Amino acid sequence: MRAFVRVVLAGIGVALALAAAAGAQKPPLLPEKDVAALANELSGEAAKRNLEGIARFHRQRGSSGFHEAAELVAERLRAYGLSDVAILQFPADGATMYGTQRSRPAWDAEVGRLYELQPEIEGTGGASPDGKTAWAGDSILWNEKLLANYEAEPIVLAEDSESADVKADLVDVGEGTKQSDYAGKDVKAKIVLVGAQPGAVQDLAVGKFGAVGIVSYVQNQKTAWWGEDENLIRWGHLETFSANKTFAFMVSLKTARAMKGRLANGEKITLHAVVKAGQHPGFYEVLTALIPGADPKLKFEEIAFSCHLDHQRPGANDNASGCATILEVARTLQKLINEGKLARPARTIRFIFPPEIEGTLALLNGQARFSQPSHSDNPDGSETIRFSNLFLLGPELAKRIKAVVHMDMVGGGPETKAVFHVTRGPMSLPSFVHDVAWAFAEWVNEESYKFAATGKAEYPVVAPEGGKEPLRAEYSAYTMGSDHDVYQDSSFGIPAIYLNDWPDRYIHTNFDTAANIDPTKLKRAAFIGAASGYFLAKMDVSGALGTTGFIADQAGQARMVQNLQRMAALTNFDLSSETVNEHDVFVVQTSKYESQIRPSVKRIVPQVSELQDSWDINGDPAGQARISKAETKAVGEGLLKFKRRTEPRGPLVVFGYDYFEVEWVKLAYVKKPQLLEYVGLWGAGEEYAYEVLNFADGKRNAREIRDAVSAEYGPVPLELVVEYLRALEKIGVIERMK
Repeated sequence: MRAFVRVVLAGIGVALALAAAAGAQKPPLLPEKDVAALANELSGEAAKRNLEGIARFHRQRGSSGFHEAAELVAERLRAYGLSDVAILQFPADGATMYGTQRSRPAWDAEVGRLYELQPEIEGTGGASPDGKTAWAGDSILWNEKLLANYEAEPIVLAEDSESADVKADLVDVGEGTKQSDYAGKDVKAKIVLVGAQPGAVQDLAVGKFGAVGIVSYVQNQKTAWWGEDENLIRWGHLETFSANKTFAFMVSLKTARAMKGRLANGEKITLHAVVKAGQHPGFYEVLTALIPGADPKLKFEEIAFSCHLDHQRPGANDNASGCATILEVARTLQKLINEGKLARPARTIRFIFPPEIEGTLALLNGQARFSQPSHSDNPDGSETIRFSNLFLLGPELAKRIKAVVHMDMVGGGPETKAVFHVTRGPMSLPSFVHDVAWAFAEWVNEESYKFAATGKAEYPVVAPEGGKEPLRAEYSAYTMGSDHDVYQDSSFGIPAIYLNDWPDRYIHTNFDTAANIDPTKLKRAAFIGAASGYFLAKMDVSGALGTTGFIADQAGQARMVQNLQRMAALTNFDLSSETVNEHDVFVVQTSKYESQIRPSVKRIVPQVSELQDSWDINGDPAGQARISKAETKAVGEGLLKFKRRTEPRGPLVVFGYDYFEVEWVKLAYVKKPQLLEYVGLWGAGEEYAYEVLNFADGKRNAREIRDAVSAEYGPVPLELVVEYLRALEKIGVIERMK
C-alpha cells in the first residue's frame, strides 16, 4: 500500500512541477491557431437563440411537438451547410424491440384541464347554517375554477395520460405507493392526491382500489435546494405499459398543501378533469447530419456528437442546452472548414438529435425510414432524398463510430446552482478519449479563472451577453443517466465523453427556462466539445503519441487524487462473507484500469506501436506481493465465467422499459436479484448491474468481476454478483463458458 501511495504522490509532484515550469499554459493537443479559430467563432449567443427556439416545443417522444423541434434543428443544419441532413423514423408501437428496449408508443395531447367545482346556490328556499348546503327545492350551480391547463403550461399533464372527462371527489392518500396509504380510505371512483410520481401509484390507486385519476405534487430530485420553492411543478409520467390506463395532473407543492389542509379539515373538494390525449402507433424520430471526412479510408470512421432532443416544455437546460450547443459546434466546424481556417478532418463527424436513450437504441439497433420534411422540391409533395455512401444505420453505424461527445445539460447559469462535469466512462471501458476532453476542460478552467481573477487572459472563452465567472469544471467518475450509457454498454463499446451539469435545482420543472441559461457556459461547453471532437476526428500517429504523454501528466493526476480519497473510505471496511483486503483489491483493479488507458489509443489509431502506461506499481517488490495476495485464485462459484451474447444489444435498464424486470416477471422461476437493491459506497443497484454485465466478457471469472465492480462502486458480496450472473444466464443475456 505504501508503494502505491508513493507512486501516486510522485506522479502528482511531477505533474505539478511540469505545470509550474510551463508558466502560462498553452492550449493542449491542437495547434494554437486551431484553438484560436474555435474560440473566436463559437458563439454563446447564437447557441442561446437556437435554444430559445427549441424550448418553445413540448418535445415528448413521438409527438407533434418533437417533430416540430426536429424540423427546426434540421432547417438550421441545412442552412449551416451540413450534408446528409435527415430525420429518420423508427416505429414506436409498443411491440417493436430495439435491442433491450420495447419501443414505447408515441404520445400526444391536445387538451388537459383540471378544474375545481365550487357550488353556488340558487332558489327561493334557504341554506343550511354553514351556508354550503341547499334546502330542498333549491338548485346548485357549479363554478369551475381552473387549476391546471395543458395549453398554457404542458408540464401539468403527466406523460402517457389518457383521454377522460371526469367529475370526482379528491382523496388524500399521502405518498400513495403502499397499500397502507389507502387503509380506511374509499378511493373508488375518486381522484387521489399523491406525493409520488403517478406511474409509481397507478397500479395500486387505479388498478387495485378503483380510483379514476391522479393529482401528484411529487417533488424534484433531492439536492440542497429540495423542497425550498413550493411553486415548482415537477414533470410527471405514468407507466407506459401499465394495463391500468388513467390520467394524471401535476401541481405545485403550494397548491397541494392548500388542498391537503382543506381535506384534513373535513372539507370536500370536487374536481373536473378534461383530457384529450393518448398513446398511438408512431415513430421515434432521430435527426442526423454529417461533416464528411477527407481521408478516402478514414472517412468511413466517425466521431459523433450526441444530445437528446426530447423533453417537456420548456426543458431549457435539460436538454435544449445540449442540442443547441452541438448545433453551434456543427455551425462552427462547417464554417471554419469552408473558410480554410480548419483543415477538413480525416474522419467523418456526425451530429445526432434523438429521443433520450430509446432513440439512440433505435439508431444503433434498427432500420429506419425517412420522414417527409415540410418543404419539397418535387411536384407531388415528396422529397427526393439522396445520401452519400457514408450513410449507414444500426450495427454497421455502431461499428463506424469510434467515439462520442455527448452533451446533456450544459448551460446552467448561477440560478440553477449547476456544477459542470466532464464525466469519465465506466471502468469496463478504459479509454484515453475522456482524458482528451479533460485536457481542454482543465485549460478552460485555468484561462477562465485567470480572467475572472485579473481581468486578463488570452482565451477567456466568454460570451458578450454571458457571465464572467470561472468555469470550475470537475473531472468526475462515471455516473449513469443519459445516452452515454448506451454507447458505452459492452454490446457497443463506444467511448463517450459526457458533458453535464449537476446539481440543477430546476431540472424537470416549469422553472427550467431559457432565462436561467448562460451564453458563456454554452460557449465553453461548445469549445470543449468542438476541440475534443475535432482533435479525435483528425488524430493520426503523431497526434496519438503526443496525446498519451499529455494525458499521463494531467488526467492521470486527477484520477490518482480521487483514488486516494476513495481508498481512505475503505479503511477498516469489512464484508463478513469476503476474506480479501479491500484496499489491495482497489489497488489492483485501479492499476489494471490505468494500464489500459494509453493502449486504448490504438482503437482510433491502430498504427501506433505498443504503448505502456506510466502508472505501474508492479516494479515494486512489496507492491507486487500485495497484488499477488489480492489476486489469490478464485474458488467455488467465484470460478464461474460468463460471456455476453450478441443479442440483445444495449443496457438492461432504460427509460420506460426494464428488460430484466419484464423477463424475471415473465419467467416466474427467476427471482429478482438482490444486487439490484444493493447500495454501496459510491454506487447502487443499477450501476453495479450495468458493470457486472459489461465485465462478463468470457475471460473474467465471477470473483474478478466482483473485484472490478467493488473497486468502481464499493465492496459488494460475491454471492450477489453470482446470483445476478445466474439470473442473466436464465433470461438468455449471457452464456456460461465451459
